[in-house]
Amino acid sequence: MVYNRTGYAPWSLTREAGVQSATVDGTIEVPQYIQPTIDTGFIDIKGNWKGVRSSDEVFIGLTTAEGVGNGAEALFPDTNDFPSINMTGFSDLLIALKPTRGGNLATTAIMGPDTTPFANLTPVDAGGVLRGASLPQNSTADLQPLFEDAAQDAPVDVWSIYILQGVVAQQKNLQFKVVNNSGGNNTIEFGFMRLV
Repeated sequence: MVYNRTGYAPWSLTREAGVQSATVDGTIEVPQYIQPTIDTGFIDIKGNWKGVRSSDEVFIGLTTAEGVGNGAEALFPDTNDFPSINMTGFSDLLIALKPTRGGNLATTAIMGPDTTPFANLTPVDAGGVLRGASLPQNSTADLQPLFEDAAQDAPVDVWSIYILQGVVAQQKNLQFKVVNNSGGNNTIEFGFMRLV
C-alpha cells in the first residue's frame, strides 16, 4: 500500500532565500511504502546461508523397542532418519513415551551413537551420560547430568509427554536411555518434538 505525504524539498530554501533559478515548488510528494518482511536467515562469516529454525510441528523420530526385559534398556530415537537428536538452534524438547506395561521407566540423556559426529568431532563417547554446569539449579562447580530421571511412573498404552526446558539445548548428538523397571517385558514407543 502506498501513502503520499507532503514534505519540504531540500532545495526549496535556496529558492526562498532569493536565488533566482528555475521555479521550484517548496513541497514535494514523498511516497510512504509499508511492506511486510520475513526474516528467514542470515549469511554467516564464511558466506554460508543459515536459515532460522522453527519448532517441530509434530512428534518425529518415532521409534518402537519391542520386548524390553525388566531391568533392560532401550535407546531412543533409533531410526535411519534420526539415529540421534540434533538440538542445534533449539532450546526446549518434548519427549513422549508409550509403554505396553505400566510401571517405572528410568530415563537419562546420553551421547548418541559414535557413527554420528558432534559437530566436527568423531568418535564420541557413545552412551555416555551428558553432563554440564550451566543450569541455575546446579550450584556446585561439578559437572552434573543434564537429565536423569531414576523412576517415572508411565501409564499403559497412552502417550506420556514430558518437557525439558533448556537442559539439552544445542546438543548435537543426543539420545535417551530408557530402562524398563516395570517388572516384566515391555514394548516402549518414543517420539520427540524440538521447540525454538
